[in-house]
Order: sequence, then C-alpha cells, then structure tokens
Amino acid sequence: MTVGELMAKCLQAEGVTFMCGIVDGAHIPLVSQLGDYGIDYLNTHHEEAATHIAEAHARIGHRPTVVIGNPGPGGANMLAGLTSAHGEGHPVVAIACTRRSATTQPERGGAWQATDLVDMARPITKYSALIARADRVPELIRAAFRAATTGRPGPAFLAIPDELLAQEIDISDLRVTPAVQNRVIDLGSGDPTAIERAAEALANAERPFLYAGKGVAWAKAADEFVALGDHLAAGMSTSLGARGVVPEDHPHYFHIFDMATTSAVRSDADVVLVVGARLGEYDGWGMPPAWGDPAAQHTIQIDCDPMSMGLNRPVDEAIVADAKAALAALGEAVRVRCEPRAALVDAEKYAALNAETVNNAVPFVMSEGTDGVNPGQMVMAAREFFDRYAICVVDGGNTTLWAVALNPIFGPDSFLYSVKMGYLGTGLPFAIGAQLAAPDRTVYLLSGDGAFGFNPMEIETAVRAGLPVISIVSVDSGWGMERAAHRFKGIDEARHQGTDISPDVRYDLMAEAMGAHGEYVTAMDGFVPALEAAVASGKPAVIHVRVDGELNTNAIGYEQFQYSRTL
Repeated sequence: MTVGELMAKCLQAEGVTFMCGIVDGAHIPLVSQLGDYGIDYLNTHHEEAATHIAEAHARIGHRPTVVIGNPGPGGANMLAGLTSAHGEGHPVVAIACTRRSATTQPERGGAWQATDLVDMARPITKYSALIARADRVPELIRAAFRAATTGRPGPAFLAIPDELLAQEIDISDLRVTPAVQNRVIDLGSGDPTAIERAAEALANAERPFLYAGKGVAWAKAADEFVALGDHLAAGMSTSLGARGVVPEDHPHYFHIFDMATTSAVRSDADVVLVVGARLGEYDGWGMPPAWGDPAAQHTIQIDCDPMSMGLNRPVDEAIVADAKAALAALGEAVRVRCEPRAALVDAEKYAALNAETVNNAVPFVMSEGTDGVNPGQMVMAAREFFDRYAICVVDGGNTTLWAVALNPIFGPDSFLYSVKMGYLGTGLPFAIGAQLAAPDRTVYLLSGDGAFGFNPMEIETAVRAGLPVISIVSVDSGWGMERAAHRFKGIDEARHQGTDISPDVRYDLMAEAMGAHGEYVTAMDGFVPALEAAVASGKPAVIHVRVDGELNTNAIGYEQFQYSRTL
C-alpha cells in the first residue's frame, strides 16, 4: 500500500474517526483512503480554525482528533491552533507535509515553502517529530498519540515529506496495533493505601470541600464526583473549564463567578479534595485568600499527571489515578466510614453571601439599553430558550464575562471556552467541532463581534457540513473589554486607541451570503423570535444582536476579573 494509506490504517488503530484541515495535493494518498478506514474528513477555510475544530471534537468526543496542514504556511497556520490546544490540554495530533526532502533536509537556500515546522512546534506540543522514513510511520504515529493522551492531554505534531506519502511500502513486517496495546488507557484507581487515608480524612472532616477540574470531565467522572459530595454534604465547585461537572443549580454548588462566597467556603474547609485541576491563576493558585492556609487545611489531590501534583499548592495526599476509578474507590471507602450527611455546615452564612452577590448583579441585568439590548438580558434569555443540556460555547472579552455570570451550565461536556489562553476566534470552530462530536445535541455560541470576526468564513464550513450551530453575536461595534480597560485606567475617551469596529458590519447578512440563516435584532422583544426562526431554519444560523455599548463596556464582573489576575 502507499504510505498515505498506511497512515490512515495507523490512525484507525488509534481510534481516530474524524480529521479536518486543508488538503494539499500531497495529501491525496492519505485523504482518498480515509473512508475505507472509518475516518470522516472536513475541509475548512483556515488551518488554525481547523485545529480549533479538532480541539472541540476531541474535548466533546473524549478521543484524540487529527488535523492536517499544507507545507510551510499551512503548517505554520496550524501552530496558532496548537498553542490553544497546548494551553487547554486538548489531544490534537497535527500532521503537516513538508516539501520534498531533496530541498528541505537540510534546507537548500531558496527552497519554496521551506520552514522548520518541527522545531517551531516543539515548545507548544508534547511531541514533535519528522517522519523521514516510510517504515517508521507506525512507530512515530504511536509516539505522537502516546504523548497526546498520557498524563495531562495535549497536542502532538508530525511532519512528513510530501513525496513520501505516495511511495508504496510492504507493511508485512510493520507493527500496526490498536491503541490499547500502544499506550496506557486506564491508570486505575491509584494507590489503595492513599485512597484509604484520603477516605479517613474526608469521613472525619467537619467542613469538606470538593473541587473539580477539567480532568473530571475528561474522565467522565461527574457522577462519581457529585455522589461523593452529596454523601458528605460538602461544598462543591469547579474550575472554569470544568463547568457542568456539578449542575450549577445544585444546592451545594458554589459558582466560580461568585468569588466572595466561593472563597469563603473554600477557606472555611478543613479538608479539600482537588480532582483533575492544577489550581492555576483563575483558581487563585490554590492559596489564600482564595483558599485556606495549606498548613492548616488538609489537601487531597487526584490527577492523572504526576507533574500536576502539588504544582501550586502543597498536598497531603497525592493520588495518581484515573479520576473516575479513583472517585469510585474513594466514594466506596468513605461510605464504609460514615453515614450520609444531611446538611452543609454554615449553609445560611453562604446563602447570605451569595444573596449579596446576586443583589449586586441586579443593576447590571435590570438596566435598559438606549442603543441596543442589555447583553445580560440577552444571555439570560438564551439560557432560558435552549434545553438544559445544550452545549454552550463562549468567545470574546466582556461577552464571556456576561456568559459566565448569567448562563448556568447543568451537565458535563456542555461548556466550551478557551480558559487557559482566552483565545479569541475559537468560538465558531469550537461550536462546529462540538456539533460534529455530538450531532444530536443543540450547540449555541455566545460571541463578541470582535472575536467572531477572526474566523467568520467557517460559517460556510458549517453550511457545507450541514451543522445547525447557532451563533449569537453580541455587537457593540468595538472591542468591549479594551474599552473597559481604557476606562479602568482612567484614560480620557478622546485618547482611546484601537477600540472601534465599523458599525456597518452585518453578521447576519454575512451568514446569509454563505447559505446560512441570518437574523438581526435591536431590541429584546425581537430576540426570542429570532432564536425560534434560527432553530426552525434547520441551518447554521447567525443572530446579529445590537447590544448597548455603554452597558457592555461596564460588564458584570469586570472588576472581579481584574482582581483575580492580581492574586
């Protein structure tokens, strides 16, 4: 078979079912064989967007996804997306061609589209290599997937000379084996002794607190996490990336946006269990004032990655394990030691703190816009309209603040946002990838107009693929968070720089020009009918919502967001 077909066979063995990117002529020996190996392919308009689509497909589908790119600039475009995948911990395997070996290994001066993609990818991937020999294709594909899926997930990069894909090879002496034989698939529940010690600490705790990171979502361990929290009547919260692991209307859930209440319950806890989280900047680094003093507060950490243990906060029990298996074992050990508890300690105190946060939010959501709708009212109406387990994708600056505060998430694998990077332009590709991975679920995007402008041509990709994602574009004709930053720093409005976008841009008309459904909204009474029409169309849809620029500049939570960056 050709080396291209061999690659397809190896990808099938690793469990790949979907690939996207932009096809180069050199890719034909690979892409022409994908259907025979059960791999669907989607061509996009930009390799960065393709990488973001692959990220979301991997995240919602819980399996590695492949993206392909052209030599030189095409591969370089993928590097931007790999930066996102590296930050977010998404197992994307990127494969780029290089131009013929005779001119690129090493590079001959003046060679066309020659650039050292392998070295460029190395700092933003867990593995980066050149496939220089046909007989090493299976080995290096195994290595890439092993790196992408072992420990904290992340991207891997492979380059292959374009002439190699068309070469024929006898594979009788090559090893092509399924993923289960190539890498550790299940870490198990961890050290039994450590599980017992952790169970003893939790069972004897007066004020236990459970914190879920994205690792809980990856391991599909939400049920085990919540069951343990319910048995202990513990306070529970999640990282921003793990929203939905605990339903956000659960009586013992503390919202990441309500920093005052969440910090109080975390600080009051005598034992904390952290699962699948590194406790980064959004988490207050796991240290006071956002958490209790680690010298006095017993800390248990469960993670699949030893390098994440005690990274930002010292721990008393470190359990390297699969989150689902470990939580099941820990829950069983806790139930042997204590009966179910009835009530969260000091629930009234925390309810009063939360009520204060809610009251502080009332002016933001009750204000009426003079030039467009209140963005908070728009977000709340969207949440009420879509079903409980719809997938919500968020992109932008101040739009994200509104969405995090006012769009509760009720189930795992229901929220996508570039948490680690705040990567603008991921929204529409993330929505496309999520819809591909979950075709039976509703997917809606809440995006600012600046962020939506990064990858709008992928509307055509969604149309071509028949993906009914609904994009709600919050339009204030500007970069709202940058306007807020100028004000926050006391800069006179006449000196604001780089904050405006033309008010003549119509995102609904842009969508219609590409075959999607478009709606234009300037007042709240037109918003729900626009949502209804978008759903009824059965097409990808873009709803252009004119939001009041003044209200959007003074977004809910902006000052808390700035404060969290100083901890």
